[in-house]
Amino acid sequence: MSLFSLRGASLGYDGKPVLSDVTLTIEAGERVALVGQSGAGKTTLLSALYEQQKARTALVPQDGALVKQLSVYHNVYIGRLHRHGALYNLLNLIRPLREPVASVTAVLEPLGLTDKLFTPVGALSGGQQQRTAVARALYHGGEVLLGDEPVSAVDVVQARDVLAAIVRACPTVVLAMHDIELAVQFVDRLIGLQRGRIVFDRPVAKVSREQLTALYT
Repeated sequence: MSLFSLRGASLGYDGKPVLSDVTLTIEAGERVALVGQSGAGKTTLLSALYEQQKARTALVPQDGALVKQLSVYHNVYIGRLHRHGALYNLLNLIRPLREPVASVTAVLEPLGLTDKLFTPVGALSGGQQQRTAVARALYHGGEVLLGDEPVSAVDVVQARDVLAAIVRACPTVVLAMHDIELAVQFVDRLIGLQRGRIVFDRPVAKVSREQLTALYT
């Protein structure tokens, strides 16, 4: 089943094109990485995909979009605000409730953040904040997770743990990644972007080292 489809699309912001002639289809169950230099259009493409399936998609934006004054717990809980009424959410803000505390803790565990449960996000390191943003998306749930450089601020070991948690939890994953060596360990398809266009869209096993190197020259 196709979750995302673009045909000859021109994508950009404020009337300024970033990507041209974009044609692709992403099926349910695929794990895809968007790769290319900074400014190649990865975020633009990811945003276009998100617009197609907002209701079914959890998103990890590049800037995290966290509320720095709130705790890790509350930032993650925000991922499920839509599932509860205003009174329940208000009570949980004032005094965290047992059931959501347990479910948020379970999401934080594989990301190594359980000891930061009630720490204000503003007091965390950049890598911890990024993992909090991933946790919020995982807690949100959904058929699809879109991530814009979701492990750029963590070390390689932590990055593997985070990506492993993502692919375990989400049937369909599309990630904008700068670390190709890491990406290919967790995805089965690469979409290469260069100079405003898709230059290849192939299974990982069919993308050569030369093609990857050419993206960055």
